[in-house]
Formats: sequence, C-alpha cells, structure tokens
Amino acid sequence: MSERIGFAGAEALQLPGWRHVYSGKVRDLYEPADAAPGESDTLLVVASDRISAYDVVLEPPIPDKGAVLTQLSLWWFEQLAGTVENHVVSTDVPEQVAGRAMVVKRLDMFPVECIARGYLTGSGLAEYRESGTVTGLPLPEGLVDGSKLESAIFTPSAKAEVGEHDENITFAQMTERVGAEAAAALRDLTLDVYTRAEQIAREAGIILADTKVEFGTDPVSGAIVLGDEVLTPDSSRFWDAEDYEPGRPQASFDKQFVRDWLTSAESGWDKSSGEQPPALPEDVVAKTRARYVEAYERLTGRRFDA
Repeated sequence: MSERIGFAGAEALQLPGWRHVYSGKVRDLYEPADAAPGESDTLLVVASDRISAYDVVLEPPIPDKGAVLTQLSLWWFEQLAGTVENHVVSTDVPEQVAGRAMVVKRLDMFPVECIARGYLTGSGLAEYRESGTVTGLPLPEGLVDGSKLESAIFTPSAKAEVGEHDENITFAQMTERVGAEAAAALRDLTLDVYTRAEQIAREAGIILADTKVEFGTDPVSGAIVLGDEVLTPDSSRFWDAEDYEPGRPQASFDKQFVRDWLTSAESGWDKSSGEQPPALPEDVVAKTRARYVEAYERLTGRRFDA
C-alpha cells in the first residue's frame, strides 16, 4: 500500500513510533517515525470507525467497525494464503489501535480497482439495463437484479481522487493504464480470489455477489501483492443465501441501512445538493454495527471480540 491524496476531514491519532502520512474516508496510514518520509518499506494501516456513503463521510461513526474490517481482512488473508500473496507483515501495533490495525508492506499500487462480479446488481445492473453489457462485456438477455451470472466476470474501475466517484472502465482501457501483462495477471488473480472466497462464503450460508480488491507490486521482488482490505462488508456485497431471490434488492451484510436512511424522506437529504447529510439516528447506527458483526461471525465461525 502506498499513500494517495488524503481526506481533509479525518483526525488521525498520534501514535508513538509512527508518523501520520495519509487519511482516507475510512483508513489512516502511518510510516515509521525514525524513517525518512516515503523511504520506509512498511506502513501502519489503521481502520477507523468512520463510515461513508455516496462518497460522503457521515456522523456519528459506527462503533467497532474498524475492528471488524481489520479482523475480517486478516481472516480472509489467511484463507487466501495459497491463492495470492498479501501485504500483511505483522499485527504487532500500538496498544491504542490494537485489533484494528496492521503493519503492511509498502507497495506500488496499481491505479485501478479490480472487481469480480458473480451476480448482477449495483452499477453493473444499471449499465446492463442501458446496453446489455457490464464494462463493455456483453451479457445474456433477460437478467434481473440479483441474477447469478454463468461465470464470474472481471469489471475494473479507475481510481478517483478522494470525494470523487470511481469510473467503470473496459479491460482494454485498463490495459492502456497498466500494460497487457499486468492487466491479464490482475484479472486472473481477482477471479481466483473471488472463486475461492465465494466457495468459503457459500459454506457459511452467505452469497458473495461481488467484491473489489486492490493490488500493488513489491518494490523489491516485483511480485503482484494483494493489498488494502479484502472481502469486507465495505468492499463486497454479501447476501443471506436463505433470503436470496432474484428480481429484487437482496438483504445485505453492509451499510445498506445507512444508504436506505439517507435516501429516505426521513433524512431530508438530497445527495445531489453537495451538503453534508444529517447525523445518523441511533437505531441506524446500531443496526449497521449489528450487520457488520453478523457478517464477521457467520463467515469466520468466531465470536467477535472488540
């Protein structure tokens, strides 16, 4: 992982032995304080409890969200150890951020989001309804919201600056950005990750509809390495298999409670207004936390301990 332009609204903790270098909507990055700026080969990634929707950071935070994201990512990195190399170096972190931080390799990140879709929904469904394609890939006629695809597809997007929307791109456009060899490797690795994770999730009664992963290269070895978070409710769509029914929105283990409230008449917020949304009600915060914890516990078979 390497730094990108920071999110100005975040307030980072002061951590002994570490220097803050970046804040995103959800995570904060630090580098060793005794290293020259930008020269260390490791970073400390801290997952905050901040939550964002529609590219806006909301208030209040969701209690324990950062711990859930970190602990679930670490569990998935273990499950995927035979599939792809990951960036985790250590979980020996300052006590202030124990349970929601990890020390990782500093990577040269690819400027693309790597997305695998096994089901049709979200922005993929919107494009399909207009053109019958998803990022230029033609799909069969007659698919509906939640339709299972015959095989998972790779649908990249271009990373946007913080506060802007990522842009879906074709594989050809991705190739122009990263080169043919890297594009093919990223596509294959993403689909391998999705295939393995989909099998694991299904055994827990959960459908992995799609997921977004990020990769970088190790500056020393040149190997492609899985970075950032992986297969969390922030980066993936998890559906309850028992409730699954194509043709309608699915019950999901993510921040859908937040999105639904923001777009309801109760919130009074217009997402096109450019104004900050109102504070989230206590029941929305509680339900969102509960879904994140449930996703962790059902997938891992472990009890969540903050």
